Amino acid sequence: MARIHVSERGLAMILAGLFVEGCFTQRLPLPPSPALNNSRSITGIASWYGPGFQGHRTSSGSVYNQEDLSAASTLFPLGTQLMVTNLANGKSAEVLVNDHGPYVNGRDLDLSHSAAELLGVIKPGVARVRMDVLSSPPGGPVFGARYFVQVGSFTDAANAERLRALLQHYYDDVQIIEATSETNRYYRVRMGMFTDRPSAERCALTVSRIGLRPVIITE
Repeated sequence: MARIHVSERGLAMILAGLFVEGCFTQRLPLPPSPALNNSRSITGIASWYGPGFQGHRTSSGSVYNQEDLSAASTLFPLGTQLMVTNLANGKSAEVLVNDHGPYVNGRDLDLSHSAAELLGVIKPGVARVRMDVLSSPPGGPVFGARYFVQVGSFTDAANAERLRALLQHYYDDVQIIEATSETNRYYRVRMGMFTDRPSAERCALTVSRIGLRPVIITE
């Protein structure tokens, strides 16, 4: 994932540009999103992952604990709550999607060790399951990717807050997301959520006109 670092001088120039750019004189709504997918159930193949990932950071930012009832998927937005049912034995478990995966062709869901144990998936390794969506992140689609426009990434939280505060005068839905690497903590300023890439691209084009260099993030 690309990181954007804006220097103090660069940030000052961007903030100044907000006030001199003629088209930024009123609060601007983000581009509208298309209608959401209303289906709430899908059938697919589940596998499981465990000890090798224990203690590693997930795509959601949380630390993976194989004994939590969680799962990895790219079919659902992070934060989706699922009821997963093993179609071979009828056993069910409620899990939270907090990671991306599995990255194996033909597989749709990677269960934590604890969830796989409840569903009877440990020994066979894979199982055909039904995934029923119990809840989705607010404003997000039930299925599919979500897009965000990242307009800055800082190691100093104060710089991120300054940019967020200025952008919030002109745009809805500007937020700061914390991310941690092995050596640093980053504060990423994002706009959105968009359910299709063209809407995210239109937003990115708008903010690029004031000197920002946005990137589009997919989750």
